[in-house]
Amino acid sequence: MVSAPLVRDVTEARQAVAYWLADGGANLRNATPLTPPYEVRGERTSGTVVPPGKPIKINPVSPLAEGDPPRTAGKVFFVGGDQQPHWCSAVAVQSQYRNLVATAAHCVYDMAGEPTTTDNWVFIPGPATDGTHPHGIYAGNRVFTHFDFTAYNDSDRDVAFVNVYSGVVPSADGTLTTNGRLGDIVGRQGVAYNQSIDETTAPEVDVFGFPAGPHPDGSRPYTGQSLEHSAGRVSATSLSSPSADQLVGVESPFTGEGSLGSAWLQRYEDERGLGYLNGVTAGVSDTDGDGRYDTGVSPYFDTPLADVYKAAAASWTGRLT
Repeated sequence: MVSAPLVRDVTEARQAVAYWLADGGANLRNATPLTPPYEVRGERTSGTVVPPGKPIKINPVSPLAEGDPPRTAGKVFFVGGDQQPHWCSAVAVQSQYRNLVATAAHCVYDMAGEPTTTDNWVFIPGPATDGTHPHGIYAGNRVFTHFDFTAYNDSDRDVAFVNVYSGVVPSADGTLTTNGRLGDIVGRQGVAYNQSIDETTAPEVDVFGFPAGPHPDGSRPYTGQSLEHSAGRVSATSLSSPSADQLVGVESPFTGEGSLGSAWLQRYEDERGLGYLNGVTAGVSDTDGDGRYDTGVSPYFDTPLADVYKAAAASWTGRLT
C-alpha cells in the first residue's frame, strides 16, 4: 500500500479550490476529460475468478438530511502533467470520517515519468457542469493506492482512494464557508471485495459516470455534462492489451474519455440510490470491432485492494475554514 499527500497543508488546499473558482469557474468549464492511459484489446469471457479470501462488504449510508437522495457520483478535477485542467468520474464511499472518494488511480497520479500526484485535485459531487458546484467543493488531502500501481504502472491496480477535506462553498464576496463532511452531504456507497465471478455467480453491477469522448467510429453519444447509467454482469476477461491478470469486464456502452473512474455498484437499489462499489472503470474496449465501445474494464476488487481501502477509510482530514 502507498499513501501520498496531495497538498502540504490547509493553505495549499485552499489554493486548489481557488484555482477552480477563479474567473467565475473558468477552469472548471475549460477542463477536458482525461484520455484513457492505455488501449484495451480483448473480450469478456466465461472464465472464473476465484476470490483470494472471504467476501467483504461494507454497507452504504444515506445522507444525513432526511429525504435527500444520495448524490455520491461526481467528477474529480485536477491539473495534469501537461499543466492543463482535466477531469474524471468518481464516487463518494463509506469511511470512518465520511471523507473518502474512489476513482481510477490514473485520475490522481501522472504516470508519464516518475509517478507524481496531480495538482489542484478536488472532488465535486452532483452535476459538476458549466462551472457549478451544487453540493460543495472537496479538496483532496491524501491518496491511497496499491504499491504495484506506482511502482510498475500495473493496470490491475488502477484504483485510488482519496481523503478529502470538508466541503466549502463560496459566498458572494468570495470567501469560503464550510459545507460539511462529504458523506454527510451526499451519502456514502458501500464497498464489496472478493466477489465470486463465474457463469452462475457473476455479480451484476450498475455503472455510473460521465462519459464524454467519441466511439472509434467517431460518433459522440455522450457530452460529459450529465450522469449516465448502464448495467451488466461482471465477467472475466481475456486481454491482449494491456498486460493484466485481473482486469474484469462489464457490458457497457460508455466511451473512454470522461468515464475513467466510473463507479461499478453491486446490488444497487434505485429507490435508495445506494449499492456496493465493486469496481471503477480503468478503460473501455470495442470487443466486436464494430466501431462502438461495448465493454468497460476494472481491476478486480480483492483482498490487497481491500487493505488499501481500509487504510484510507481510517484516515482523518479536517476542515479548510
